[in-house]
Amino acid sequence: MANKFETVKATKDGLAVRAELEHFAQIGWENIPEEDRDLRLKWLGIFFRPVTPGEFMLRLRLPHGVATSEQLRTIGEIAARYGDRGNGDITTRQNLQIRGIKIEDIPAIFQRLEACGLTSVQSGMDNVRNITGSPVAGLDRDELIDTRNLVQAVQDMITNRGQGNSEFSNLPRKFNIAIEGSRDNSVHAEINDVAFVPAYREGVLGFNVVVGGFFSARRCEAAIPLDAWIPPEESAAVALCRAILEVYRDNGPRANRQKSRLMWLIDEWGIDKFRAEVAAKLPFPLLSAAPKDELDWEKRDHLGVFPQKQEGLNYVGLHIPVGRLYAGDFLELARLAETYGSGEVRLTVEQNVILINIPDDKLAALLQEPLLTKFGVDPAPLQRAVVSCTGAQFCNFALIETKNRAVAMGQALEKELELPRPVRIHWTGCPNSCGQPQVAEIGLMGTKVRKEGKTVDGVDIYLGGKVGKDAHLGECVHKGIPCEDLQPLLAQILVEQFGATRRV
Repeated sequence: MANKFETVKATKDGLAVRAELEHFAQIGWENIPEEDRDLRLKWLGIFFRPVTPGEFMLRLRLPHGVATSEQLRTIGEIAARYGDRGNGDITTRQNLQIRGIKIEDIPAIFQRLEACGLTSVQSGMDNVRNITGSPVAGLDRDELIDTRNLVQAVQDMITNRGQGNSEFSNLPRKFNIAIEGSRDNSVHAEINDVAFVPAYREGVLGFNVVVGGFFSARRCEAAIPLDAWIPPEESAAVALCRAILEVYRDNGPRANRQKSRLMWLIDEWGIDKFRAEVAAKLPFPLLSAAPKDELDWEKRDHLGVFPQKQEGLNYVGLHIPVGRLYAGDFLELARLAETYGSGEVRLTVEQNVILINIPDDKLAALLQEPLLTKFGVDPAPLQRAVVSCTGAQFCNFALIETKNRAVAMGQALEKELELPRPVRIHWTGCPNSCGQPQVAEIGLMGTKVRKEGKTVDGVDIYLGGKVGKDAHLGECVHKGIPCEDLQPLLAQILVEQFGATRRV
């Protein structure tokens, strides 16, 4: 028996609503058919949010987290139209989500986005989400493979160069792809449905492939080896991604959306059958994996000033607290990118921004810019490594507010404790785990708890997540902690397990 989402998709392809945008803009959000408003518009990256009626969220596609100053300026100008409600979030997939959008403005906004090379197509629902890669690809002195063109080629195949591709607009569930070219696992390969990680096979540098990683309210699993290696050419990665997507599209379980991610198909078939079905679709033999991959560094956060492989140039990582940006921030970042660099920025999965190609003789002036007092290069240890999902302020799935709470908690703990090093703390508002608490050293998952006969905001606490080399997921160790009681418990954990000392 098909679930309601499969029925909606069978009735009309999500991409079909593109032809109706002008009509929707004219009739207003209240009069858009519910299935189009609440579901199909997500195929175009347009998200209706019941907690902010009439204000939509727009999710872009920024493969590899690469953006130009022109694109940032366009986003800032779009956000400025809506005042304080017009803000943006950097996501944990190196992407941008813009809030406060009115449906009547969507046709004009789409024209502006297209003019500067941006698209939001297939960024929601049962599609491949933003493809992630190392945020310092092409800059890192120690990188193994510059994966930018490869990531773009995979996106172009999946989205028909941003025009929409009905071949891959009806997957059983959402799908995440990551392609890593550095040694520090900057993409969190283990939590992706498909991830390519650098590996030498018989002296040739290419990629090992892992599959099946995902988070959901029902289940969380780390990716497992496909026992596959491909050369670094774009054609090989594109062909393998296509083959995996076709196998998943045509065979993945659809009856229960809680059991529809790729790993459920792998469970049903076994990894050997899944690999054989994928290999049968390839135009080349699928080689066995290299004995080991090259993810042998601890995770870097890229905050601070670093020399690039290009002599005399630097990249500068700016800390954006919980990834929240307002219109003026986008405009200022665009100005800084043009004034001091090459007009390009990078976004990270830690929700931060990197300015690139900064000449040595411009560094001092850049570091004196007023925006860097807000978005610093050397934040305090706890604030440095905080990640947060959208939370209940804008997301109707979230059970608690996260972003403001995450900032306030980090500041309060910094006043109470001295930390010998940054500690990665991730907040997520619900079990869907958009804030990825399972990869954090301390993960906080929103829930509702009873205290003194009342229902209050609370969290489940996860410990032990690790990224970088030897990555693994953390485990839930405390359930149902009221948020108002959280600070003393977090302080105790930081003292006992992370070497914090209490300030006198």
